[in-house]
Amino acid sequence: MTEPTSMESLHFAFDGLHPRAHFVPILVGVVGSGNLEVLLEPLAGSGRCEIDIRTSARGFGAIWEAVARDFHSRHRLAGVAISINDMGATPAVVSLRLDQAAASLPATQAGPTGAQP
Repeated sequence: MTEPTSMESLHFAFDGLHPRAHFVPILVGVVGSGNLEVLLEPLAGSGRCEIDIRTSARGFGAIWEAVARDFHSRHRLAGVAISINDMGATPAVVSLRLDQAAASLPATQAGPTGAQP
């Protein structure tokens, strides 16, 4: 029996609380053995954070979901699309790269009263 050689694709979406000011796409990390790249792009007209993952490590959907939920519970991003291309990074490396990318985002947009959320 032949093992599948294709990449696994996963998608998670969360309602966000902190919309970001317009930003240019942000890329952190490098796709290579035991590492990954994370790309953040604006998600126009959305109050959601959408995370798309392509990974060579098949069968770890529950772990990916836990990492995505943990990231979102800490950052609550809105209007952001996240693409992850993974080559077997550990959950700790995934969290590090996500946090690096989030730290590069501009400040949140001001609310209706001009106050930051």
